[in-house]
Amino acid sequence: MAQQLVRVDDRQFSLYISEAEIEKEVTRIAGELKRDLAGRDPIFMGILNGAFMFASDLFRKLDFPCQITFLKLASYSGTGSTGTVKQLIGINRELRNRVVVVLEDIVDTGITLETILMQLSGYQPAEVRVATFLHKPEATIRKIRLDYVGREIPNDFVVGYGLDYNEYGRNLREIYQVVD
Repeated sequence: MAQQLVRVDDRQFSLYISEAEIEKEVTRIAGELKRDLAGRDPIFMGILNGAFMFASDLFRKLDFPCQITFLKLASYSGTGSTGTVKQLIGINRELRNRVVVVLEDIVDTGITLETILMQLSGYQPAEVRVATFLHKPEATIRKIRLDYVGREIPNDFVVGYGLDYNEYGRNLREIYQVVD
């Protein structure tokens, strides 16, 4: 079987996680969330831009009362984290005494997530949980508890399923890893 390659901007990527595998992981996470949070009226907070596909797919699988909102932050440039997190769209919901579930596309260094969790604590939620589709344990430099993880992956650059390279590739249905 030939390796499936795509070009995104000026880089080549090979297929890493298929659409079927993504669907399977999202369904599993939705089941865990239903088991843990049904009847608790949680509010899900998708982190833009990257988590929009994961948030959409996951949210459609939840069959209990819940809400969703979005927070937009930026910390990447090209293929690497800048180490600086900029807030572009802020929290606009009442979170006091609510269960908040942060939805991330990927957790690598943990710097962005640490910033989000610090900001959320000021809103006095009852509880904060984190669901991420991908986690790069080798890249993580902050101690962050991840409650729901789709897949752990090596510290390779990936694109697709909401993840981008120079703002391109988010629309790919699969996840690809960089080749060159």
